[in-house]
Amino acid sequence: MTEWTHNRDGSDLRTPCPPEYGVNPPKTRHKAPMSGTPRHTFVISDVHVADGEAPDPHRPLWRRYKDPAFFVDDSLTRFLDHARTLAGHERAELVLNGDIFDFDCVAVVPDDAPFRVSWLERARGLSAEEPKAVWKLTRILDDHPVLLAELRRWLLDGNDVAYVIGNHDLEMHWPAAQALVRHRLALPPDCPGELRFCAWFTISGGDTLVTHGNQLDPYCLCHDPLHPFIEVHGTTRVRLPFGDYAGKFLSNGIGWFNPHVESTYVKSPLEWFWFFYQHVVRQQPFILGTWLWSSVAALWASLRDGLRPALRDPLTLDDRVEEVARDARTTPKVVRAMHEVRAHPAVYRPLMVARELWLDRFFLLVGILVISLQAVSTLHLFAGVSGWWMIVLFAVLLPPFVFYTASVDSDVRVVSRNIHKRLALLARITRTDKVVMGHTHDARHERIGDVEYANTGHWAPGFSDMACTQPEGVRGFTWIHPDGAGGRRMELREWTDPDSVALPVVELPVKKSALERLRPKLPWRRKSPTEVVPGG
Repeated sequence: MTEWTHNRDGSDLRTPCPPEYGVNPPKTRHKAPMSGTPRHTFVISDVHVADGEAPDPHRPLWRRYKDPAFFVDDSLTRFLDHARTLAGHERAELVLNGDIFDFDCVAVVPDDAPFRVSWLERARGLSAEEPKAVWKLTRILDDHPVLLAELRRWLLDGNDVAYVIGNHDLEMHWPAAQALVRHRLALPPDCPGELRFCAWFTISGGDTLVTHGNQLDPYCLCHDPLHPFIEVHGTTRVRLPFGDYAGKFLSNGIGWFNPHVESTYVKSPLEWFWFFYQHVVRQQPFILGTWLWSSVAALWASLRDGLRPALRDPLTLDDRVEEVARDARTTPKVVRAMHEVRAHPAVYRPLMVARELWLDRFFLLVGILVISLQAVSTLHLFAGVSGWWMIVLFAVLLPPFVFYTASVDSDVRVVSRNIHKRLALLARITRTDKVVMGHTHDARHERIGDVEYANTGHWAPGFSDMACTQPEGVRGFTWIHPDGAGGRRMELREWTDPDSVALPVVELPVKKSALERLRPKLPWRRKSPTEVVPGG
């Protein structure tokens, strides 16, 4: 990769953020001279930019996906040049639709930290407090000067950038993190392009809703994107969902899994057995112990954060809604309506979370073993029964456990199949006819009734094998551009570097969400003969 450490004007891209940006920095934004709404919109998501890790000579496959050889900075440079060509060098908007920076993948901690670091943080990575988020982001940006330089060039060319926060970059809610990005871009006050950060969605061109999609995932949603902060042990931090803690505690501690590819960690019992035998037994023989304490820690941290109340300032509630609306290019009424369209958090169903971690099966198996031991011990005490009968009793109780294990399916896959059920409602709320998401890493372009839906896949270092030789998934982007009839049309294109190809549109039947089925029955709607759409 090109060693690019300076901007084109000679300024250093690796300059650290000023100390005064460490806590509660000023919320500055560049007031760019507007030359009209961009007619071209490009959307990418799930780049998962993180710090690099050199391969371990003793464990060359351990977290190999973090090798700097797999950075996408150079590819993104060519993509932005390609986007300029597609737009005919007209003004365009680039929407970075969530999970651009991956804070959860940063597992290292500073040697001489200016803040307290717990033993769990040293083992699995820093928590989501503001100074720690800034430290992680600084480390990420230091490893990606090419990306910074190209984003700066894009903005200086008069194009816009909208950064939509996802679930793995929730720490971008910190004003200090946003200020650090602006500082490292070193944009002049009269920069013709505009950079803005959006809480969880934005409306581009007045016709396209762009949101990461994690709000429809019970495992990964931000409980309250208007108020994402909580207080834990006297410190303020961003509330992280279960999906983030699972990735942080398990992927950072068991480096044989690629967190960007579902098939590497959602497996059948037979697949898990073969995986352990083939890769793990000799190199990490105590992996079951690592899995157990990491899973328990992920469950505990998820419940601890998930059940805490959000920090809200009653004097600034309306100001916060207006701020989110301004960045999202919509009205406060739409923001409030969008805030209500979200999945029910999985942490309110602890068994559901434990099932994803396999803790239910572990404790069920331990329970069977304890019952067998206790029953035979009691019979041995009073009737002299041999202790070997414990094996027989265990074998008798084991089939129900096996049947239960075989019947359990990961809800992660169900979520990815059901996200589009609320698309029609989202489109009605925002008065758009196009919806773009990411999150699931499953590229698709569908037309459901009057709504077009596109998922841009992912740009992450996703490989189906530990040696990182078999890329998995589509590196896609959406291009929304004028259709010649006064409107805009959307294309989902696969980036083949240095070109792109359009992917086909699939027609699907309309499926009403539970809320839409309920709405005619709501008593406060019976008096209204007409439909009222938020934002109208």
